[in-house]
Amino acid sequence: MQLANQAKKFFYLSCLVLFLGTLGSISQEPRNFWWQQSEQMLSKLYGYWHSEQPNPQGDYAPRTLADRYTPNLSGTQPLVMGGGDPYVRALMRTITASEANVSRPYNVIYGGKQVEDLSEHPQLCVTIVAGPNTGNCTTAAGRYQMLDFTWNRTAQQYHPHPAGFWRWKSYSFEAEYQDAVVYAWLSDSQAWGMDIPQLLRQGEVTQVLQLLSGTWTSLGYGIETNSMSNYLPQIYQNMLQEELG
Repeated sequence: MQLANQAKKFFYLSCLVLFLGTLGSISQEPRNFWWQQSEQMLSKLYGYWHSEQPNPQGDYAPRTLADRYTPNLSGTQPLVMGGGDPYVRALMRTITASEANVSRPYNVIYGGKQVEDLSEHPQLCVTIVAGPNTGNCTTAAGRYQMLDFTWNRTAQQYHPHPAGFWRWKSYSFEAEYQDAVVYAWLSDSQAWGMDIPQLLRQGEVTQVLQLLSGTWTSLGYGIETNSMSNYLPQIYQNMLQEELG
């Protein structure tokens, strides 16, 4: 497929050069026609040149929201939540770079659609269109692309302000609570079997990303990767400097 695309590019470029080389000897009226033809050919060449290239990891290489964007090493927008450990905050922003690198990350669901009602997890199951889980559906939502059952489980333990009581509690998915739940989760050494804040202070960001890749698979050490994965350690350092202020 890649060889065929290259051949098409070469063909259209050669024809375009031939057109432009003969325009000088053509009278004005036919020249206008050939200019239009050359513009169409240039447009088609541009389309082929900028069409999506095969993923070097194969047809089943997974893709997430971050794949829609050119890697931005400057990182992601600040958290809504105030305060907290800057090392953990930087990690949360790094996870966002790989999972939901869009302008409104708190409102995004898998596939890029935005939802406005964050009174609870959206629980919209969207069909996965690429990767090893193609054909299944996912409820991934929000800045950290949390599945509905993952959100419910972690919110039961870490949500600072649940509504209702006992078995009838509900957990707001508003931006500040997405941050608060993930922050508390990452800070809980018992949840991960390791002290993530301490590892980050020791400069072991790669080890942390490996640890978390079972939960956020786009971090690059599990079954998935994407266009941002290789840049995450550098993005983390940029985010840390910003958080340290």
